[in-house]
Amino acid sequence: MRPDLERLGRFDPHRVRQRFRDAYTPAHTFLVLYDGAFAGCVALRPTDDCRWLEHFYLRPELHGRGLGSAILRTALAEADAAGETVRLNVLQSSPARRLYERHGFVLESEDPVDVFMVRFPPTGRRLSVSPNTGP
Repeated sequence: MRPDLERLGRFDPHRVRQRFRDAYTPAHTFLVLYDGAFAGCVALRPTDDCRWLEHFYLRPELHGRGLGSAILRTALAEADAAGETVRLNVLQSSPARRLYERHGFVLESEDPVDVFMVRFPPTGRRLSVSPNTGP
C-alpha cells in the first residue's frame, strides 16, 4: 500500500497508522499464516447493510502465488453464505483492483484517491443455454 500512497502523493506514516487504528476491530480481523509464519491479515467488518473488506495485506514477497485469491475466496464464501453484500475501497491505479474485479467486485464510485467497489451475493439463479431448434 505504501508505494500506491506514495505514487498518489498521499503517504503519511502517522495518518496511515491512525486510519488503521480507527478502523481496527479485532473481532473481525484475521491473521493469515503461510507455512506457519505471518503472511498478512484481512478484516470483514459487518455494518447494517453489508460487510466491509478492510485491511487486506499480504507480504509483498508472497504476491503472485494465488494466496490473495485464496484468502479472498474464503472471506467471500462466508458473506455469500449469509447473503450479504461486500464493499471495499482500493487506491486509484492499485494492482489490487484487478484481484477484486476477478472476484466479482464492480465499481460503485470513485474520487481522486479511492475507488469504491461492491460485490453482491450470488442470487442462486443459474443460466442455461439451449440449442436453437429454429422455426
